[in-house]
Amino acid sequence: MDGQRAVQEPREIDASGLPMEQAQAVILDALRALAERNEPFAAVLLMPAPPEGRTPTASGDAPSAADRIRTLKLIRPGLTALCRGLAFVAPADIPAERAEAIHSGERLWGCPTTATQDVTAARAWAEDRLRACGISPG
Repeated sequence: MDGQRAVQEPREIDASGLPMEQAQAVILDALRALAERNEPFAAVLLMPAPPEGRTPTASGDAPSAADRIRTLKLIRPGLTALCRGLAFVAPADIPAERAEAIHSGERLWGCPTTATQDVTAARAWAEDRLRACGISPG
């Protein structure tokens, strides 16, 4: 059996209903789990809308920004080796720092990224990334 056998369908990680800090933690945990499978994959990440008004402070159960950065640094080698692409689905009115992180691609994530407001387009992009690597989506 080949350890590089592909996950056939792009994985969808839905963090759209969560506060941003929790959404980021859920996404990083899911990406870590995908990388630990040691199989190529692509993922569609459904991001939350920005909060109305002031940005709320992180809840007590959300990891700190430093923890999220450490987690990303830990999983980045797995993303570089196995992730064929991350398609972020986010509203147009996201804060500038979130947009920069999403669009930073391989510099931050270690793999190709795209961003769109259209989940169908995100799924199609992720499937194309798998096909480009010789993987036939289910």
